[in-house]
Amino acid sequence: MAVLVYIENVEGTIKKSGFEAAYYASQAAALLHSEAVGLVIGKVQNLDGVTHLGLSKIMHINAGSEASMDSQSESKVIADIAKEIGATMVILSHTTNGKAITGRLGIRLDAGIVSGANALPTVDNGVMVTKTVYSGKAIAHVKINTKVSVISVMGNAIKPVTSDTTTPVEQRSLDVPTAKVTVVERKTAKGSVPLPEAELVVSAGRGMKGPENWGIIEDLATALGATTACSRPVADADWRPHHEHVGQTGVAIRPNLYIAIGISGAIQHLAGVNNSKVIVVINKDPEAPFFKAADYGVVGDLFEVVPRLTAAVNQLKGH
Repeated sequence: MAVLVYIENVEGTIKKSGFEAAYYASQAAALLHSEAVGLVIGKVQNLDGVTHLGLSKIMHINAGSEASMDSQSESKVIADIAKEIGATMVILSHTTNGKAITGRLGIRLDAGIVSGANALPTVDNGVMVTKTVYSGKAIAHVKINTKVSVISVMGNAIKPVTSDTTTPVEQRSLDVPTAKVTVVERKTAKGSVPLPEAELVVSAGRGMKGPENWGIIEDLATALGATTACSRPVADADWRPHHEHVGQTGVAIRPNLYIAIGISGAIQHLAGVNNSKVIVVINKDPEAPFFKAADYGVVGDLFEVVPRLTAAVNQLKGH
């Protein structure tokens, strides 16, 4: 009996979500009184970061080659390894790729699945996992009755804690199925923390009046060390790139702090951000729906409030 965690390797780098999934697996294994085994495929630059998260061992497949796989071939490799080690639980990150693999693993392993778990499972009476439902308005408690369970973990659901113990890495060579999909070109945003991994997010909407005013948002984000985001109308108007669009039809995020500036708070936007731990709303309209979801709210002209907030942050940091 073991817990297997697939640690995603994105262009040779393990992202924050991979570290979170690895630590989640180590803690789930402790609850089950079993071992946690990490699985990494292909060349990776920062594997050392995973070796202090409480895993029993890490299986590194084809360490000398680039990982050119799709979700179908990845799911086959993961399923084969899970069967080999007798895994009763498989953990993945709740990323776009992880979500594609989760369902396929459920079929290959005849397993019950929970997609988007937001906390460690309870195991006193079978495996019970919690997740948000109805656009974050409720929490579902899902019991998995199958012998094997597959769980994808939401970003920011658990904070990794490192230990002094170093996990041994087992190098293996394996014939990996050829991907059925050929990636012709991949365009990724550079220079900032990806929104799903960001712990601090500064977002703005149509209250900015135009893209020429976005400098004050970027100044605040820089002062806080935050990632910028926007509402859908802003992205649709090409004021900001579409990868910054957060909400039900954009990127769903759960940062520690979400600052919404000049955003009214339509239900579609709230659905993608209401799992944030702290929400701060700045809007001149005291009736803006977003205030109902806010932990803190400022009623005022954003063009006056935001620069003053940025100055206060910089002063606090001694800049």
